[in-house]
Amino acid sequence: MTTLERLTADLTVSMKARTAFRTNTVRQAIAAVRAAEKSGPAARELTDEQIQAVLAGEVKRRRESAQIYRDADATERAETETAEADLIEAYLPATVTPEVLDQLVADAIAASGASSLKDMGTVMKAANAAAAGLGRVDGKELSARVRRALQG
Repeated sequence: MTTLERLTADLTVSMKARTAFRTNTVRQAIAAVRAAEKSGPAARELTDEQIQAVLAGEVKRRRESAQIYRDADATERAETETAEADLIEAYLPATVTPEVLDQLVADAIAASGASSLKDMGTVMKAANAAAAGLGRVDGKELSARVRRALQG
C-alpha cells in the first residue's frame, strides 16, 4: 500500500469516526500531495519517495510554525502545529538513529578519501546516497556530523 493510499484510507476511517482534527490534518496532507502532483508544466503522478518528500516538507513547515508560535507566546497554536506535524510524521519512514548516521559518515569519508572540509560536498553526496534506503535522514544533522568528522 502506497503512502497516498494509506492517507486516503485513513481519511475515510477518521471521517467515519468523526475525528475532526485527524480528518483535517490528513486532508491537508493529501492536498499538499495533490498540489505537488499538479505543479510544474504538466500534471504527473508522484512516486512514493516523492510523496514522502512532500510530507517531510509539511512536517518541517509545521515544526517551524510551531516554533514561531512558541516565540510569540501562542502556545495553543504551537501545540496544534506540533500535533499536526506528529500526525503527518507517522506516515514517513523511521528516522535513522544517530549511531547509524555516524557509521554512514565514517563509511562515506573512508570511501571518498576525504581529509578536510573542502571535501564536504563529496562526503555529503556519498552519505546521502548510502542513507537513501535506510529511512529518513535529517539533512542538517547529517551535515553537522560530516563537518564535525572532517574537522576533528
